[in-house]
Amino acid sequence: MPQIIPIRDLKNTSEISQLCHSTDNPVFITKNGYGDMVIMSIEAYEKAMFLQNVSEKLALAEKQIEAGEVTDAAESLKELRNKYGL
Repeated sequence: MPQIIPIRDLKNTSEISQLCHSTDNPVFITKNGYGDMVIMSIEAYEKAMFLQNVSEKLALAEKQIEAGEVTDAAESLKELRNKYGL
């Protein structure tokens, strides 16, 4: 369940920090009843960025497969071995 807190609670920095570190989910900050900001721990941010990067690479790979931009694995290994004298 998402954590939602009003902006006035940001003055309790140690409590906010503890809240961010207690969950992998972002903490949503509201201002005048509307969404204003999102905060999270560095660990949660890095994990989210890693997963986004992996998802982007997988999406690119799927597009390349659909476009036929692939080579045979055995042929690719043969080319690499020849290139590097292995």
